[in-house]
This record gives sequence, structure tokens and C-alpha cells, in this order.
Amino acid sequence: MSISTPHTDRERLIRSLFDEYIEMYSGRDDRLTTRFSDNFSGYTGGGDFLVKDRQAWEKITRQDFSQVPGRIRIEMLDISMQDISHDVVVATAFFHIHLPIPDHVLSTEVARLVLIFRLEGSDWKIAHSGISIPYHLVREGEVYPMKGLLEQNKALEALVTERTQALHDSESMYRLLAEDTQDVLWKTDRHFCVTYISPADERLRGFKATEVVGHSVFEMFTDEGVAIVNNVINKSKDARQSESLVGYLTFEVPHRCKDGRVLWGEVISKPELNAQGEIVGYHGITREITERKLMEDRVSQLAFYDTLTNLPNRRLFDDRLTQSMAASKRSNCYGALIFLDLDNFKPLNDKYGHVVGDLLLIEAATRLKSCVREMDTVARFGGDEFVVILNELAVDKIDATSQARFVAEKILTSLSAPYILTISRDVQPASTVKHQCTASIGVVMFINHEYSQDDILNWADAAMYQAKNAGRNTIKLYVAET
Repeated sequence: MSISTPHTDRERLIRSLFDEYIEMYSGRDDRLTTRFSDNFSGYTGGGDFLVKDRQAWEKITRQDFSQVPGRIRIEMLDISMQDISHDVVVATAFFHIHLPIPDHVLSTEVARLVLIFRLEGSDWKIAHSGISIPYHLVREGEVYPMKGLLEQNKALEALVTERTQALHDSESMYRLLAEDTQDVLWKTDRHFCVTYISPADERLRGFKATEVVGHSVFEMFTDEGVAIVNNVINKSKDARQSESLVGYLTFEVPHRCKDGRVLWGEVISKPELNAQGEIVGYHGITREITERKLMEDRVSQLAFYDTLTNLPNRRLFDDRLTQSMAASKRSNCYGALIFLDLDNFKPLNDKYGHVVGDLLLIEAATRLKSCVREMDTVARFGGDEFVVILNELAVDKIDATSQARFVAEKILTSLSAPYILTISRDVQPASTVKHQCTASIGVVMFINHEYSQDDILNWADAAMYQAKNAGRNTIKLYVAET
């Protein structure tokens, strides 16, 4: 067991909130539901679907508490916390769940809980909860597989009583363990041809063992997966040649399914050696982690993208600008930063409210993306301010400036077209608002120089305010020299 100790006030706060959550959940405390964000999503331990509504999650929580009203015991094995951004922290814990029943099955499984805490105003709220319990006997209307566990326990106890000694004395016990586990057990020869695969693979991917055994292991993976596995193989060869210790290798790889789906698996692999130390094959275990990968994508979305427009946020913008400046230095091509502010946005918000203002920002983001290339970046800087990074413009300053001005004028024309904003009936009585909104745009050119990102941003911001002071709906240009 390795439970990390918080080192900062922020970590101690999140750890305290996490411990309080566990205590409320263990004690079946209804106040637990007050900790969830209004913008909440989650995966239940007994379900295979994403719950996107807080009220639905509260209903599931009450169902959980009703099904198991007595206090449960959480045996914590490991917990870690990760700062994603200043307002997003992820806490991941592994533990055993001990229900108030004679349970010999669920309590031996390792459950995983991931809570995403997000700072909303002055309070930390739980924006996402995902719990994974690798045991699937849940029946309709259940959160925990109570009936299935009791029935399974009785069946297992009867089986143990009858056949314990025989199973211990024969190979059938090991085959039973291999074929009943949800993880995929497999073996290959030294040429990566599959020689054995457990029935769990058919349950996960849909391929029968006869369709896998005798085939190359690479047929199991997507093109991306093949590249990942080849990279792992090459690194292990280098490690052997340098006489580094070669033990278990762990990596994550996307797998093909028979029905066309793609699932992610965590692979733990080890080479099999003969008496001379030569590799004669490989064996290992694959566990499905698709849900975890989806959750990681959601964490990335929360950390690096604006929740309203889905554009890169300030954090990701800083990284993109760093890359653009480095590319300009390597290629001697100009780059440009366009900083723009929507004119007459505040009166729209004041008159119709933030719902209409949000609709305009979403439409403006769509128009901005249509004005640039795939290699360029459009980001929301905050409020009604946006930034655009133009990459790989011309080597000649006059030509590059002409290219940047052309894009800026294209943006100016696109943003000044009338906006027809339809308010959904779900929010308030359905209505349509027509609005005219121009933009003030500042443009900075940069190339192979030693100026900082702050310099470029300040120049672009100053140029934008020059455009605003010049009467708005115009473009002002600043060129950063080498």
C-alpha cells in the first residue's frame, strides 16, 4: 500500500475534500450530493454508460444508499492527486469495498475511483466521478451486484467444498483461473505469433480463439497500436543490448474489435527465456482501460479547452505560440499573432443576458475557425477577446504581412456579417435575436527573434486598442523586427 502524503496547502485541501467524500459515501450520508457540480458527469460502478445529468446522478446515489443502507467499509490501497490547471485537480484512488454481507468476491477486487475537482467560484466541486469495479454481476435496478454476489458466493462455496483438493492437485485449476478472468491472458512465440489466448478476448473484442491463435499479434491492433508496439519492441531490444535488466513491460495500446470498435488495453508483457538466456516467446495480461482513456480525454478537455466555444484556452494557446515561435526560428518564415475584441458585445449582454451573449461567442468562434488553415490556431483569450496564430507565412516581410492582412480582413468581414441568434425554448421562451457585431483587430508579425511571448502579446494588444481608438471595425499592424 502506498498512499501519498499531501505536501502543499492546495493538496491538503483536495485530500481533505476527498477523505470527506469517502466518509460520506461509506456512511451513506445524503449530504454527499451537495458536493457535485451543476455541470456534472460520471460513470457508475454497475453501469457502462456516461451519466451527464446531476439529477440523474443524485437518483443513482439514492438508489445506491437504499440498496445497501448499512455502512460499508472502504479499505484504501493507493491514492494520488494531479494538478491539471489552477482550477482542476484529479484524485485517483484504488481500494477494496467491503459490503455488510458475507462477501468473498467483491471485497477481493480492486476498485478504482477518479474524482475531478473543479474550482467554481470560491468552492471546489466534483465535476466528474468515475468508479470501476472489475466484476459484472449487476442486474437491472441494482448499483451493487448484491443478488449476484450472494448467489455466486453460495455457488463458489459449494464448489470449493467439493473440489478444493482436486483443483489444487491438477492443472484444471489454473485453466479455470485463466479462462474466468476478465483480463486477457496470452502467449506468443519469439516471432510474435499467438500460441494461446484466453476466452476473455472473445468477450472483449469478439474474435474467437481460433481466429487469433496462429496469427501475428499485430493483427490485434490498429495502425496506431502497431506503431506503439513496434516502438516498445525496439526499446526493449536496445535495453537488452545494453545489458539493462528486462522484466515486465507495461504499455497502453488501441485494439481492433470484430464489430469495428476500438478499445484501449493496458498490456503487461514479459519475455520467456531458455536456459541460454535467449527469448523463446512472450506472455502477458491485457486489461481493458477504454473508460480510463475517455476520462483522460475529458480531463484534457477541461484543462486545455474553453468549455463554451471548445477553442484552445490560454494555457494551450501559450504552448501553441511557443511552438510557432520555435518553428519560425527554424524556417526563417514569418508568423503572425492576431488579437481581436468584439465591438458592441456588452450592450448585447446587457439587453438580452448572458445566454444570448454565449450564443454570439460560439458563432464568432465558428466563423474564426473558417477563416484560417488547419495548421493555424484560434483560441479564446477571455470574455469577448480571441487570438489567432498564423504559422509558416512567407520568408519575405512584405509578402508575409500581405498574407496576414488578408486573413485579418477576411476575419473582419466574417465577424461583421449579421448574427441570427436563436434562444432555445429549454432556457426561456423561444425567440430570435438579430445583432450586428464588428471587431477591432491588432496584428503582430514576428520572425527569428529573441523577443518573449509577453512582448508579442503586449504589442498585439496595443495594436488592437489602436484599432478600437481609431473607430473600431478596423485593423492595426505592428511588426516586431529582428
